[in-house]
Amino acid sequence: MSAHAIELKAAPAGRDTRPGLGRLTKVELRKMVDTRSGFWLLLAVVGLTLLSVVITALAAHEDQKTFSHILSNALQPAGILLPVVGILLVSSEWSQRTALVSFALVPGRSRLIGAKVLAGVLLALAATAVALVVAVVGTAIASTSAPHQWSLPLGLLLQDIVYVVSSMLIGIGFGAALLASAPAIVFYFAVPTALSALGSINSLHGTIEWINIGESAGPLTERVLSGHDWAQVLVTLAVWMVVPLAIGLWRITRRDVG
Repeated sequence: MSAHAIELKAAPAGRDTRPGLGRLTKVELRKMVDTRSGFWLLLAVVGLTLLSVVITALAAHEDQKTFSHILSNALQPAGILLPVVGILLVSSEWSQRTALVSFALVPGRSRLIGAKVLAGVLLALAATAVALVVAVVGTAIASTSAPHQWSLPLGLLLQDIVYVVSSMLIGIGFGAALLASAPAIVFYFAVPTALSALGSINSLHGTIEWINIGESAGPLTERVLSGHDWAQVLVTLAVWMVVPLAIGLWRITRRDVG
């Protein structure tokens, strides 16, 4: 990953010369697209989003050619691949040995982590907006006679946003907790598969459904969740997002960068 110099302009007397959170966030956004891996991952998200919408609009069953269903399919590439971008955003600082430069320019490590989180949220929101626009076009192309073709409850739209943003933050959390790209990516994809296999055991299913991100967060884009569903989502996000982010913040703020 290329290191981006952060220009520090002379400030008036009494003013803090540290780069602001906005500038740090812009730097982190650039890091997501300036590397070959980041560029191709984001290009894959756009391409797969277009492909999923086209296939759904042209080949899906008539009652599935609705705006809500097409949007649900359009969000899946972002939900799957953006976490990898989040992992690389954090872990590459250590694998590419740019952490020393970054922390020398901005000694407050927690501020850098905050900028990475904010950049990830902004990218997730941008991906959601792109999927929304593409889904509108796809629904228009589908021109189906299905009832409520353009219906999209506000609650479901907000859940779509939660799905993409939380997926990105989970990726950032895994990258921060492990500080190595390969193990973080493997764990991110392997653990849900293992939990799904364990969930097929009747005696474990009741417990696994509360911690399996694939099972609890999957319905976020499909239907408006009930109170019980939201309880499962919140518990799952605490395990998959809050805990890794907390571990990652603790490790990064205390790890030697020599």
